Amino acid sequence: MTAGTVLAQSNATGVIFGNAEPGDVVHVESPDTGVRRDIPVDSSGRYRAASLPIGLYDVTLMKGGAVVDSHKGVQTTISSGTEVSFNASTSSQNATNLGAVQVIGTALPSIDVSSVDSRTVLTAEQLAKLPIDRTSVSSIALLAPGTTPAARGYGNALSFGGSSASENSYYINGFQATNPLTGVSSRQLPYDAIDQEQVLIGGYGAEYGRSTGGVINVVTKRGTNTWKGDIQVLWSPQQLQQSPRSVYLRDGTLYQNGNAFNRFNNNQIQYSGSVGGPLIKDKLFFFAAGDFIKSAGQFYGVNGANDYENQSPSTTRWLSKIDWNITDSHILEFTGMGDSEYTTSSIFGYNYTTGKGAYLGHQTTKNFNGTQTNATPGGTTYIGHYTGYITDDLTVNALYGKTRSPHEQDVSGASGVVCPPITDSRVAFKNNPQGGCTVGSATIEVPGAKDSTTGWAINIEYHIGDHDLRAGVDNYVLRATAGSSPVGGASYIYNDVGNGSSIQQRLTNLGLDPGLYNPADYPNGYFVDKTGLSSGTTARTNQRSQFVEDNWQISDRWHGYIGLRNEQFTNYNGVGEAYASQRHQLDPRLGISWDVEGDSSLKIYANAGRYHLGLPTSVAIRGAGPSTFPSQYYSFTGIDPTTGIPTGLGTANPAAGLYFLNGENGTPPDAKVVSAQHLHSYYQDEYIFGADKQLPDNWTVGTKFMYRKLKSLIDDTCDIRPFETYGAEHGNLDVVEAGLARSTECFLYNPGRANTFTLSPADGQYISIPLNAVEIGEPKAKRAYYMADFYAEHQFSDKWYGKIEYTFSRSYGNAEGQLDSDIVQADVSTTESWDFPEIMENSNGRLPSDQKHQLRIYGTYQFNEEWAVSSNTRIASGYPVNCFGQRPPALGGDPFGYGAAYLYCNGKPAPRGSYGSTPWTYTANVSALWKPAFADHKLGLSIDIFNIIGKQQVTQYFETGESAAGVANPNFKRARSFQDPRYVRLGARYDFSL
Repeated sequence: MTAGTVLAQSNATGVIFGNAEPGDVVHVESPDTGVRRDIPVDSSGRYRAASLPIGLYDVTLMKGGAVVDSHKGVQTTISSGTEVSFNASTSSQNATNLGAVQVIGTALPSIDVSSVDSRTVLTAEQLAKLPIDRTSVSSIALLAPGTTPAARGYGNALSFGGSSASENSYYINGFQATNPLTGVSSRQLPYDAIDQEQVLIGGYGAEYGRSTGGVINVVTKRGTNTWKGDIQVLWSPQQLQQSPRSVYLRDGTLYQNGNAFNRFNNNQIQYSGSVGGPLIKDKLFFFAAGDFIKSAGQFYGVNGANDYENQSPSTTRWLSKIDWNITDSHILEFTGMGDSEYTTSSIFGYNYTTGKGAYLGHQTTKNFNGTQTNATPGGTTYIGHYTGYITDDLTVNALYGKTRSPHEQDVSGASGVVCPPITDSRVAFKNNPQGGCTVGSATIEVPGAKDSTTGWAINIEYHIGDHDLRAGVDNYVLRATAGSSPVGGASYIYNDVGNGSSIQQRLTNLGLDPGLYNPADYPNGYFVDKTGLSSGTTARTNQRSQFVEDNWQISDRWHGYIGLRNEQFTNYNGVGEAYASQRHQLDPRLGISWDVEGDSSLKIYANAGRYHLGLPTSVAIRGAGPSTFPSQYYSFTGIDPTTGIPTGLGTANPAAGLYFLNGENGTPPDAKVVSAQHLHSYYQDEYIFGADKQLPDNWTVGTKFMYRKLKSLIDDTCDIRPFETYGAEHGNLDVVEAGLARSTECFLYNPGRANTFTLSPADGQYISIPLNAVEIGEPKAKRAYYMADFYAEHQFSDKWYGKIEYTFSRSYGNAEGQLDSDIVQADVSTTESWDFPEIMENSNGRLPSDQKHQLRIYGTYQFNEEWAVSSNTRIASGYPVNCFGQRPPALGGDPFGYGAAYLYCNGKPAPRGSYGSTPWTYTANVSALWKPAFADHKLGLSIDIFNIIGKQQVTQYFETGESAAGVANPNFKRARSFQDPRYVRLGARYDFSL
């Protein structure tokens, strides 16, 4: 017998295939669920059982109705196939001696001789043993090569293969579970409900799309013919937690006691359980699982923020599943999931000299992490899935699902006083910044915020000769109501006047003479910016696709893959008008695999493909919605000691005029003017070459090389100068300016390409503004990623399993993607990076996810039936560091009032990534498990120690090197985030059968 794997035929099932004598029949049966199929071996000596639910199967060769050979305990793998081939001579011999049936062991070669993608699959058994944070499916995916943690401000999100954190796709039981608002992260499920998790870093087939990063594909557990269950408690006591590292400025000044992402005295307890079994043996099965997590800890605001919080997060996750084997040819599955995350914070005043003060109020959130990217979508999900084995060669899969999630945020002050957000950027007050009485977040989510996903898919599989053909369609509708506004309606930012350049630039922006600036108007040397972005709308996104693919067994040693995916994306604003649409987005996918020795011991493979990505629904919240972003520069004579609001505002100063940043004046834009005409989709091309080699003693080694290149990007430009130039040159400047006045003055477009924009100077009147790339002035979007990965893996035998993997990668260019992680901007696909050409000066260099070296080591050692130890270690080099500052006046200064947002520092160019790197990080997690014999090994007592070394290295710096006044910023290179501190998790689990 030989074995290997073949490309999947469904993203929630597996395949068993192989070779035998023509005319024989292969019987495939699950002893756990009764699923069974009889597959004739065709004239070429091949058989294939497609779309099998994940589980263990007995595979039996039948000749003339008699068993002549068998293999028990064959494990199917998510979205993959497992080869079980029968030796012809053995089969013929056993056919003449039916009493000598050969039962072959369960060990299978690990080389995947016919897949052409790059994948990592982790099973429930591995997940139960390895010390992994159980917060999300992303925690598991970090074990895969090419993944790096995203900026902490985006939640527990990942970057795959150099892409930004919003460019990944997530599936649960075949249904798309990606965050429908922003694409950042996904719905979550109970950790112990995961049967297998597959992580695809490129090279995936035409079934998968809507991703230029990676794919996380989860299949859940299901009931079997035996009632089984477990109960578990996990406790992370505060007494065994390392204190979180505090934030200091570079001159040693304490900026924050602790940091924004780790609580003091954090205490967490989790109760989990699952149960599953037959309602009707071999026919109807039930499975359910739940996680109930409670935490408590303290958080200190930054020095001067007057904020101390007792935080009490709680999470409830549940999953239930019904599997119905209607007949041997028809299977139905129903999955229901819930994911609710609440955080309650009691907020007190706090002074870094006198300590804790009076109670100020409280804040509560539900399914909301405080930013527009919201990596905790939560909510309920319901999925129905049908599999029909119409004939031995024809299989149909159909799926329908819905999700719904409300997002809530409530802030209540004890005093009833409105407390707007206060920021103090004055250099002289760096050690004692002006605070206020803000309670909780600086912004608040709009009432009634929610999102949902509705989708269906139909796939047809057909096997003919050497070809496994597949075609499918899907249709997903994403809806969201979202938006936010500053608490109290506005925020206040105190700044130094300095050399007056900020005031002069604002006068210019208001259309006034910069010579009107008079230092005497600001006798204390300071000014305050009264500002605050408000947005909110309901939006919808339609995502459709069609695909065809052929897995072709060219010969015994060569396997080919060809696929084509066609995608359509349409984004609608709050009144149901389409403001962006891309159709006929064709993604060809090609791959080849060579079984060099013909025995599955050495594989060489290669693939190439194109991958498209649609605009997230959140674009409509700001880019196509009625957002307002006012800004006014005032002098002031005093500050209210309670609220921090300035008093004695110099309203008569010319710079105090109302100015709308990005032209966002609250007028909802006409849908026809939001995007450039015939907008090209966001897409990239990718190439992979690799090899895997099986060695003696259960070792496998391999290497792969990946290259990705971004070909087209969508973002927004807010530069109206090319429009005005066009109007002046064509004698219709008045008409163009009228059209600009009726727009937000920001437009979705393709940087580095020719774009034709639309303006509406009057109701029902439209004009086109064709501009080439030179006239727009923006460079072409560039992002190149290359990776070389090397691994050695020891399959579980001789009491141990282990894997060591080294990844060398580089991510280089001027475009991270849909996000701007340098400043942790929450506006997906409408970043500030492309707002006007000056922002993009010096922007070519190391991109935010560039982590040159990564070393992963993880494994398990089973001493005996009672004792086992495991470890999981990741060592990685640092991320690049930038310096953002003021653009020198000699070069034209700051034309749009963005302040210190340019890649210039100290009056000189500061190319991207040229200010060093964050430190290397060393994260080692260890665990031990005891399953005593006196409890029949059903009781498990465990201890997990995370970050046992206790190093809390900086993972991101604050990169603004200058203040708005053009002077050195004392906050430059202060830490934004650190590694999590060391903590210990104690566990007790009991497994039972009924």
